[in-house]
Amino acid sequence: MSSLAERPDMHGLVVDMASSWPEFVTQDLVGDSHYGRIATELPQYVLFAEDERGEVVAHAYSVPFALAVEGRSELPARGWDAVLTWAFADLRRGVAPDTVSAIAITVAPHMQGRGLSTRMLSAMRDNARAQGFREVVAPVRPSAKHLEPHTPIEEYARRVRPDGLPHDPWLRVHARAGATLHSVAPASMTVSGSLEQWRDWTGLPFDTEGDIEVPGALVPVRCEPERGYAVYVEPNVWMRHPL
Repeated sequence: MSSLAERPDMHGLVVDMASSWPEFVTQDLVGDSHYGRIATELPQYVLFAEDERGEVVAHAYSVPFALAVEGRSELPARGWDAVLTWAFADLRRGVAPDTVSAIAITVAPHMQGRGLSTRMLSAMRDNARAQGFREVVAPVRPSAKHLEPHTPIEEYARRVRPDGLPHDPWLRVHARAGATLHSVAPASMTVSGSLEQWRDWTGLPFDTEGDIEVPGALVPVRCEPERGYAVYVEPNVWMRHPL
């Protein structure tokens, strides 16, 4: 396990690693503006794992930000988008961070199902602790929520198994690592586009008014054919990891 700060020569291999994110998810404007900056401007918060051939098989992105400042006493309802914006605003202004937020843990498609995501989460926690932070927060994208797009996120997030652990597999990984569910971020990511863009991203016709189920989407996409656009507002779940 290494960071890009330790091995800047791996930058291209890390950022170009294959992933299985749905195409529409990558169209969030906040993410498009800020995500790519993490590897360049905050390389100590980009961790990666290699296989025996030196191929990058997983990476973990996080960002430091200040939570205990005026106007930020709570984790934001805009979740992933908001914490990315906060982190780079703080970096620009020289505001000292007090918290680390997970941004994404990505495993190469051919290596999924081997426990790498759990190891990357543990490495992210260790990295934050080593840099003096006492908490990692995570706007978690529940991995099986897309199978129930019409289930309210509050209901889904708080569903537990008989052993008391979360029903959702990715939420369960966080819980096993020591995190507790804090709140739901109802508007963590927003993707808007023309109907033609949505057709390109999904292969669906997008010609019917109302809620459209899209593979990989946690909630339905709202389609407005008469107005020529569709909008997806993704909820995430805030988990807090004390270190």
